Amino acid sequence: MFQKLNILDEKDKRLRKVSVPVENGKLTKEEQKIVKQIIQHLTYSQIEEYEKKYQLRPGCGLAFPQVGINKRVIVIVDEYDEGKFDNYVVINPVIVSNSKELIAADAGEGCLSVNREIEGHVPRYARVTVEGYDEDGNKIRIRAREDLAIAFQHEIDHLDGVLFFDRINPKKPFFTEREIRLI
Repeated sequence: MFQKLNILDEKDKRLRKVSVPVENGKLTKEEQKIVKQIIQHLTYSQIEEYEKKYQLRPGCGLAFPQVGINKRVIVIVDEYDEGKFDNYVVINPVIVSNSKELIAADAGEGCLSVNREIEGHVPRYARVTVEGYDEDGNKIRIRAREDLAIAFQHEIDHLDGVLFFDRINPKKPFFTEREIRLI
């Protein structure tokens, strides 16, 4: 049975806290249940039929702080092909390397904790390598590029109390294609 998540709004001060690492990189049974719930919520939010049925805002990622848990865990559900998804659950994620090239989502970024339109480009690395632990406590390494790299950087920012609009330059909110590659 589907249970809609209670996602914190940007006004909630808990979103600005730096999250604590998960001990031994292992989740409790309760946290494992929450991960499954997040995966279902994000998957359904990207399938039009369920998005409408459950009145969901489309999204591909959530960090534990967004559901009120101050731990370093991110979940990304990436629709790599129509109706086909890859799930990434990373505990204690760290970006260990990144490209020099910067990109930005041309339409800007959104966030399930930000219920308003915010215009501007968020500069992100085009490619990142992330290390952390999977749900079984095994060390993992993920290489992400383009949209997926943006998603990883966005979610890891949440673990440090950073919201995407913090990275928009108020003096120059938009870039041209000559300044940064827009995707």
